[in-house]
Amino acid sequence: MIRKLLRKVFTRRAAKISPLGEPARIPVAQHGIRREQVSPAAVRVCATLQEHGYQACIVGGAIRDLLIGRPPKDHDIATSATPEEVRALFRRSRIIGRRFRIVHVMAGAETLEVSTFRASASAETDRHGRVLADNVYGTQAEDAIRRDFTINALYYDPATETIIDYHHGVADLRQKTLRMIGEPRTRYREDPVRMLRAVRLAAKLGLIIDPAARAPIRDMAVLLENVPTARLFDEMLKLLLSGSAVRCVGQLREEGLHHGLLPLLDVILDQPVGERFIWLALENTDARVRADKPVSSGFLFAALLWPEVIRVWRERQAAGVAPYPALFEAMDKILDTQATQLAITRRIAGDIKDLWALQPRFEKRTGKTPHRLIEHPRFRAGWDFLCLRAAAGGIAQEIPDWWDRFAHAGHDEREALLRAAPAGDAPARRKRRRRKARTADGAPDGAPSDDAPNR
Repeated sequence: MIRKLLRKVFTRRAAKISPLGEPARIPVAQHGIRREQVSPAAVRVCATLQEHGYQACIVGGAIRDLLIGRPPKDHDIATSATPEEVRALFRRSRIIGRRFRIVHVMAGAETLEVSTFRASASAETDRHGRVLADNVYGTQAEDAIRRDFTINALYYDPATETIIDYHHGVADLRQKTLRMIGEPRTRYREDPVRMLRAVRLAAKLGLIIDPAARAPIRDMAVLLENVPTARLFDEMLKLLLSGSAVRCVGQLREEGLHHGLLPLLDVILDQPVGERFIWLALENTDARVRADKPVSSGFLFAALLWPEVIRVWRERQAAGVAPYPALFEAMDKILDTQATQLAITRRIAGDIKDLWALQPRFEKRTGKTPHRLIEHPRFRAGWDFLCLRAAAGGIAQEIPDWWDRFAHAGHDEREALLRAAPAGDAPARRKRRRRKARTADGAPDGAPSDDAPNR
C-alpha cells in the first residue's frame, strides 16, 4: 500500500519536472503555410544546413505572423549547428553578440538571423536573475523551453512544410492568448524586457495576456532599471513602430510600465495639455506604418518629447534668455534627461534637434527667410511636424497652410503671400524691442503656444 502511494507521488513529481515529450507535428494540410509563402533565402539557408547534417527550421515571429495571415517582416532560423559551423557554410555571414552569439547570413538585400539551439537551464545570471550570457547549446526541445511565449516557440521545417509545436502555441494563437513558457516571475527576472514584449505582442496581435503572465508585471516593472539603456531603446523602437503604438502605450500605462521607461513621457501623459499632442503623434505613426510608408524614429521621439521642450523653453525665456539660446538649452536638457533611461543614438538625436530647431523659423514669414527655409533639406519633415502641432491646437492651422501654399507657389504668388503675411511676423529687430513684453496668457513674447490649453 505504502509502496503504491510512493510510486504515485514520485510519478506525478517526475511528470512536472521532466523534459518535454514528443512535440505536436502539424502537417501543412492543417496549418496551411506553404514554403512559397516564406522567404526563399530562409528556405535556402535551411536546406544548406540540412544537407550538411544539421537540424534547421524557421522559428518564431515569421511562423506566428503567417498563421494569422500577416506578412512576416523577417525570418529567423534555429539550428543545431554552432555559430562557427554556420559561419563556415556561408561566405556572406558574420558572428555577432557576446551575451547571445548568433550569425547574420546576408542573402541579397536580406539579412537572416541564425541562432543555435540553446540549453534551457544553463545561462549565467546576475543577482536579480537576469541572464548575462546564454551560449550553452542544447537540443531543439531545450531551445523551445528557453523561448518566452508559446506562440514564439513554433518551428517550421520548409523541407516537409511541417510545424513543430512543443507548447501548444498554435492553439494559443487560435484562442488569442499570450501565454508564458515556464513560471512568469522567473522568466521576467531572466529578461525584464519580456514584460515590454508581452505588451507589444498583445497590442499588435490583438491578444489577451494570460492572467498568470500578467499578474506579476506591475510588481516587477522595477527590474527594467537593470536593463542596458541601448537594449531598452531598441525595444521601445519596436513598440512605437509596431503599427499599434496607440494601443501599446495605452497598455503600458495599464500595466504600470510607462513610469521610468520614458521619463518625460510620464509627465506628459499625466497632463491633459500635452496628452493630445502625444496621441496624435502616435496615431500618425501607426497610420504610416500600416500604409507601408517610411517612418522616422527621430520624428517620433521629437514629437513625444516636444511638450517638455516647450515647457523648458518658456522657463528659460522667462529667466531672460533670448529665444534661440533658450530653445537650444531646452533641447539639451530634455535629451540629457531622457538619455538616463533610453540610449537614443547620436544620429537620431541629431534628427530630433533639427526638427525642433526648425520650428521657430516657421514663425518668420517676411524677407528672405521663407525662401531659404523651403530649400532646407529637412523642410518637409519640419512642415509635417508643424502640421502635427496645428492639429493638436498648439498653433493656428493657418501657419502650416501658408507654408504649404508658399512652397508650391510660383514667384509672383510667393511675393503676394509675403506681402499678405500677418503683422505678427515682424522683423527680428522690432521683436527685440518687445522681448520683455508678455503675451495675454503670461508667456514671454516669441514663445510657442503649444502648451496652452487646447482650443
